[in-house]
Amino acid sequence: MGRFARKQWWAAGAVVGAVVVSAVLVWFKPWALWVDETVHEALPSASNAAPQAAASPAGPVTLAQGTFISHEHATTGTVKIIRLADGTHTLRLEGLDTSSGPDVRVWLSDAPVKEGTEGWRLFDDGQYVNLAKLKANKGDQNYPLPADLDWAKYSSVSIWCDRFDVSFGAAALART
Repeated sequence: MGRFARKQWWAAGAVVGAVVVSAVLVWFKPWALWVDETVHEALPSASNAAPQAAASPAGPVTLAQGTFISHEHATTGTVKIIRLADGTHTLRLEGLDTSSGPDVRVWLSDAPVKEGTEGWRLFDDGQYVNLAKLKANKGDQNYPLPADLDWAKYSSVSIWCDRFDVSFGAAALART
C-alpha cells in the first residue's frame, strides 16, 4: 500500500471518528449537567387553575407529601399533592435541587422508593404517569394532574431521565 493510500485511510478514519464523536455528544448532551435552570412558581390559585364541576369547599389542602432521596444524581427537595380550592389537583415540587439532563421528566409511579443503585431503574417497571418535562432543575414548580387521574394509585414521584431510563431522585408519597 502506497503512501497516498495510507493517507486516504487516515483521512477516512478521521472523518468517521469525528462523526461518531459528534453523534455521541448530541445523544449524551454532557454540557446539560453543568447548566442550572431555576424556577419559582407560586402555588396556583382557583382563579388561574382549570375549573372543575365538583369544587372543594376548602383549599389548598396537602393530601400527600414526601422528601426526595438521591439516585443517579444528588437530588433534594419535597413533593406534595395538593387539592386546590376549585377541586383540581397539582403535584408541587418545593426546594428541588437536582442535575439537569437531556430528557428529564416528572413521573408518578407505583414503584417503591429504594435507596442506592437498586432504586435507580424501578420506576418504569410498573404503572407510571409521565406528567411533564421538568421545568427546571432547581426551585419550586407545579404540575397540574389530569382530572381523570386517580393519583392515589401511585406511591412515589421520580425525577426521571427518559433518555437513559434512570431516576435522578425519588420521593415516597405519604398521605397526610
